[in-house]
Amino acid sequence: MASNNLPNLNETVIAALDFFVKNKPPRFNLKSLDFPLVVGSGNAFNTGQIIFSEQTAIIANESNFKNIIASYKKLIKRKVITQAVVISASGEKDSVWEIQLAKKNGLKTILLTCSPESSAAKLADQTIIYKKLPEPYTYNVSTYLGMIMAAKDEKADGIKKIITSLKLSKNLEKYNAYSFILPDEFGAIAPMLEIKRNELFGPYISLRAFSFGEARHAKFVNNSAKELVISFGGNKYFGLKENRLEIKLPKNAGYSLVFALSYYLIGKIQEIKPPYFKKNVAAFCQNAPKAYGSKKPFDVIVK
Repeated sequence: MASNNLPNLNETVIAALDFFVKNKPPRFNLKSLDFPLVVGSGNAFNTGQIIFSEQTAIIANESNFKNIIASYKKLIKRKVITQAVVISASGEKDSVWEIQLAKKNGLKTILLTCSPESSAAKLADQTIIYKKLPEPYTYNVSTYLGMIMAAKDEKADGIKKIITSLKLSKNLEKYNAYSFILPDEFGAIAPMLEIKRNELFGPYISLRAFSFGEARHAKFVNNSAKELVISFGGNKYFGLKENRLEIKLPKNAGYSLVFALSYYLIGKIQEIKPPYFKKNVAAFCQNAPKAYGSKKPFDVIVK
């Protein structure tokens, strides 16, 4: 598929929800894990925060995993911590050495992945496989949405109904900056939206995301008529009054809905802006593997 023909993020969200209506993600019994060490890179780290938001766990990423293993060595030796959950859609890159390090320290390794034939899947003691759709590199919609839906037992058809019935009262095209304000209980999604800013827009479009609590901390000292502030729920304080878009969530809203809806709205922004991502992703996939010590290019469409 030529880069210019890649779907936008909003189209990928709808495709993923349609997929999960027919392919319900497998449940994973989180209660079987007493006090796990959970590690993931990028949005896999944020997904880990979401999946384990209601139980005791230590959440790590590729940058601090070695230090966290060292810091908790006494609890590992005393068998207080016995399991490491590694989250990686691809089952490659950092997840391989993370599993190796966890096993070296005597931890049972459990891999959550979409790639049953991956290097990490061959190493892990237990692997939970989540089905996904082919998607553009970095999108990771069906990958992590499936894991979140499985953990939180949310239904794809209900989520799609809410998203497709959404009527936007603001013209998104007139802005060049966008801020998302999420209810505090969904704060772990905010970094995921910041990651999408970097991937889709880089330095060209401003896209910020905060929990309500974070937004109070001087995030809106400077306001602009060119910034649209999108809040899930009421917003009496942040951004210019005429530049606020309030989206009402249903009472039973869960992480999967907020994740999918946020990504959908970012996709709508992507749709009306120049195709920065589509123009540059092929070159990135050709050159980026060098940072991982590999000469093999990444696939523009990840299958």
